[in-house]
Amino acid sequence: MTSWVVAADLGGTKVEAALVDSDGRVLAGSRFRAPTGRESTSEQLEANVRSVLVNAAAALPQGDVLTGVGIGSAGPISVDTGRVSPLNLPAWRDFPLRDLAVSLHPDIPVVLRVDGECITLAEHWLGAAQGARNLMGMVVSTGIGGGLILGDRSVAGPTGNAGHIGHVEVGGFDTPCLCGGTGCVEAVASGPATTAWARSQGWNGSTGEELAASYAAGDPIARAAVVRSGTAIGQAIASATALLDLDVVAIGGGFSRVSPDLFDIIRSAIAQRSPFPFVAKVTVLPSGLSDEGPLIGAAALVHRPDYRS
Repeated sequence: MTSWVVAADLGGTKVEAALVDSDGRVLAGSRFRAPTGRESTSEQLEANVRSVLVNAAAALPQGDVLTGVGIGSAGPISVDTGRVSPLNLPAWRDFPLRDLAVSLHPDIPVVLRVDGECITLAEHWLGAAQGARNLMGMVVSTGIGGGLILGDRSVAGPTGNAGHIGHVEVGGFDTPCLCGGTGCVEAVASGPATTAWARSQGWNGSTGEELAASYAAGDPIARAAVVRSGTAIGQAIASATALLDLDVVAIGGGFSRVSPDLFDIIRSAIAQRSPFPFVAKVTVLPSGLSDEGPLIGAAALVHRPDYRS
């Protein structure tokens, strides 16, 4: 008999859920996704979250058991109340996401954390950061999030939002951010922010996938956009490392795959801190788990309680 967790990942573009076992294996045929997006109403978001949670649970193999629900959500969140207010989903402010999951599965534990913490748990458990004691996981996608493991223990903070690096301000950028800041790395370097900047410079595409194709084809605006994004991400990582003395940063998310060159650009920005060797030493790696990382990390909230704070 195998124990499974219903693992869910809520972001600014989509919500998805799947069954994940205690070895971090995602069950084939159990993975369901539905759109989210800035234009979605609260009712649409609730219906789509409900549908993926229900469909994933319904894929449970006969004779096996569900032992919990783990949810990673774009932030900010409130761990105490189980409510979420994803910046890129304006219809949800203080939405009781944990209560929604509990109503579907009242007899098993439901654990909610910010999505950046989930990707960090996944990379530490099974991904690129295995063996690292002090690390940050990052998601670079519709938004930019992060999470922390320090001294082999997850650090969530009193509200659950520790490590939310997307709203660290970076030097040389005056882009306003929805959080109220100016020059936040999310406002500069996320997928939508990068494509918007490229369009403002005369590029004719509209999506991150199109930007990746233009970059690969040598389009100078696309290349400048990716350099701009990578530089901002590198600056943010260098600042976080100066504060936390990180060993490893593992980066996943759809826009992190815009080009393999993105990681070289990030590393070059960090190398500017060479007079501070404890900052320049940080190793930046792509996720070792591809797009399954957020789900594996959400499952780790239940399967690996020793990891989480």
